[in-house]
Amino acid sequence: MQNSLLTPIKVAIFFGGPSREREISFAGGRTVYDHLDRKKFEPLPIFVDSLGNFILLHKQYLYQGTIREFYPSAIIANFWGIPLYIESLPTTENHRRYIEKIGKKIDPTDFSKYFDIAFLCLHGPYGEDGTIQGLLRWYQIPYTGSDILPAALAMNKIFQQKLLQQSGFVLPRSVILTQKEWLGTDDKKKLFDQITAALGLPFVVKSSRQGSSIGVTIVEHSVLDSFIHAVHKAFFIEAISYDQWKNYRRKEIKNWLISLIDVREGIGFPLRIADQTFYTPHTLLNYLELYFQKKQPPIVLMSTQAETSIIIEAFIQGREFSCMVLEAEKGNPIALPPTEMIKGKVHFDYRAKYLPGIVRKQTPMVLSTSLLKRIRKQAVDLFQLLDCQVYARIDGFITDDNEIILNDPNTTAGMHPASFLFHQAAEIGLHPTQLLTFIIQRSLEVRKDQGYLIADTLLKRIETKK
Repeated sequence: MQNSLLTPIKVAIFFGGPSREREISFAGGRTVYDHLDRKKFEPLPIFVDSLGNFILLHKQYLYQGTIREFYPSAIIANFWGIPLYIESLPTTENHRRYIEKIGKKIDPTDFSKYFDIAFLCLHGPYGEDGTIQGLLRWYQIPYTGSDILPAALAMNKIFQQKLLQQSGFVLPRSVILTQKEWLGTDDKKKLFDQITAALGLPFVVKSSRQGSSIGVTIVEHSVLDSFIHAVHKAFFIEAISYDQWKNYRRKEIKNWLISLIDVREGIGFPLRIADQTFYTPHTLLNYLELYFQKKQPPIVLMSTQAETSIIIEAFIQGREFSCMVLEAEKGNPIALPPTEMIKGKVHFDYRAKYLPGIVRKQTPMVLSTSLLKRIRKQAVDLFQLLDCQVYARIDGFITDDNEIILNDPNTTAGMHPASFLFHQAAEIGLHPTQLLTFIIQRSLEVRKDQGYLIADTLLKRIETKK
């Protein structure tokens, strides 16, 4: 028993995943791996590929710049020199071969043989929406962060809006647009005019199930083409006309493919045209060349992970912030000093969030003590409304009239080095290693209360190593 208590707890860091945020998840997983306390924990990198395979990754691949560099391989899997994701290689035998090169595939039924607790760095659908939480709960594997229901609620922005409105939170005016409505509307100009009349200009078009500002566009002017582009971006749809295609040369086609393949900016593969699915640029280009041999109507490309509904909401004029909430103990969440994104006229998109030097982060934001208290109280109120556990990130705005508008709770915060989580934890004296230990310990306490039999034993092992 004594030896068991002294053995480091095996922490599986889940990162990557099928979502459009897989690259930032990959970077976050590496950060957690590097900063875990080796006296208490033994980290195991579990790379989740975009096909849902769980791979115990050889450690050297943790330090690649992007997933496509090593999986399947920028050298082997590319088109015109553009690296592809594994989903563009549909042959099952190839998948096994690429997995064996980078690590060992493990089945969920065997998780308990490899690790004691899962540290979740997955983002977006399948990682932040209750899916992976449900899988781990089925096998009684403890995991970090919130339970299934809070994760699912926080992922669905449309349901969030209804819940927040009914609970008295201030929200911007908004319109919900379904994919069926959009594709069935011939008069896009009339719809644009109706939305402009309801919300005014500018307004924000955004996907309902994405994070990291993916699928978000600000429509500033009364230009129909800009509106159509913003709606397509949010749905992950792209339309190509005969004239557009015929004016493309090889260089323009390559640039278009680079954008199309990048799941952060483009619709990605696989994609559909009508009822036909395309996995590779090669088959898509062959189809388009054949289709546009003569004058034809525009063709619509749609991601197989396209959004079914999007949100269009009035632009909020104000200062943007993010506030982390940590749950010190059950029923006692504490909001950390909020961070302001000082961006000037830059839209706080994916690049602005994760590339250094584009946006400055001020922690804590410069506000009166009373306003900071109000932001932190509302962040805690939303944390409790969603019944979150352990930690969450609450984003929002404070308007010129000092009105606080919360708009995006996240039950899995980014773990990359410039994360708001690490910024704000530093303000209360926690360095990354201490913070990660807190998250694991508090998560085990939550799982213990939920009946996970192993959680109590793991907590005792952490206490033994203090």
